[in-house]
Amino acid sequence: MPLARRRRIRPVTIDRSTGERVSPLPFIGLVLVVASFFLYAASGLLAPAWAVVALLATWLVLLVLCFVWWNSRPRWVVALGVLAWVWWFVAITAGGVLLDWTA
Repeated sequence: MPLARRRRIRPVTIDRSTGERVSPLPFIGLVLVVASFFLYAASGLLAPAWAVVALLATWLVLLVLCFVWWNSRPRWVVALGVLAWVWWFVAITAGGVLLDWTA
């Protein structure tokens, strides 16, 4: 049984230009931030136009931070993606309660 002795080696992606290991964490964070865009854009059904503009501005800041922290803080990019979803929920809920928005 020569195949039984084979070792499983976890594949590691190496950047050919720098020789460093590529982390999947920034990609996960970016997917979370980009996926949250649809919530922010569809908020016009729940909130007034000025609130949607403010939400989209905060989303744009989160997206820019995502790219700024891409190499230096890859774990923070994932936290940023989660924060994008939590912030939308908090902003819409607080706006509905405090400003008495009705659909």
